[in-house]
Amino acid sequence: MLVGTSHPGNVGAAARAMRAMGLRRLVLAAPRDPQVCAHPETIARASRADDVLAAARIVPSLTQALADRTLAIAVSAETREFGPPAQTPEACVRLARDELAADTAHRVSFVFGAERTGLSIGEVGLCQALCSIPGETDYQSLNLAQAVQVIAYCLRAQAAETEATQATLAAADTAAAVAAPGATTAPASPHATQAQVEALYVHLERALTGIGFLDPRRPKKLMPRLRRLFARARLETEEVAILRGICTRIERLTRASR
Repeated sequence: MLVGTSHPGNVGAAARAMRAMGLRRLVLAAPRDPQVCAHPETIARASRADDVLAAARIVPSLTQALADRTLAIAVSAETREFGPPAQTPEACVRLARDELAADTAHRVSFVFGAERTGLSIGEVGLCQALCSIPGETDYQSLNLAQAVQVIAYCLRAQAAETEATQATLAAADTAAAVAAPGATTAPASPHATQAQVEALYVHLERALTGIGFLDPRRPKKLMPRLRRLFARARLETEEVAILRGICTRIERLTRASR
């Protein structure tokens, strides 16, 4: 997912990097040119990755782009005070793999910022994990398409490793099923989507304001800290429902006491 991309050539080069590693789902959030996928420079730099450009989804904002995501991983060389701790590409790819394996309804995106400014504090705050590509401490400057290529390669390598592991464990799984034919495990609740979590933040802020715990005139850093807490917890759908139920109860009691 590319955010605020300004140069057509970078979109084309990113599409090429994805296609070479077997990735085809490109999302452009608020690109400078909404018709960037049809730009001659984009097409030229894509180098026949036309199917990636043709299928690219363009949305007006990052919030809308992430609405149905259950895990968003920001790719940035810079850490943020209230953002998630930085992890290596390999660690983030494993995180993405586990997320997708946990439930077929889960959706994951790697989020890349604009060429000159990268991801803003607010944009990183919408993500649950932060990926930082290691490099020289005094010059961690990768071109956008280069960063996409690194992540795409790591995803490709992880997919190959997963396939090999699954093949190795297939016989063991079969033997375990024979040994315990009636054994079942309770399905886990799926992780909440970004839209569900954002709705929780709005509800929680309103409830905390209602009881006087949060002063909108002097909010300090309460909500960013709560965002970091819940991002670390990786809320499930049922947990969001519970927390929103608590917020609703708080609001009812607050109104009744007035």
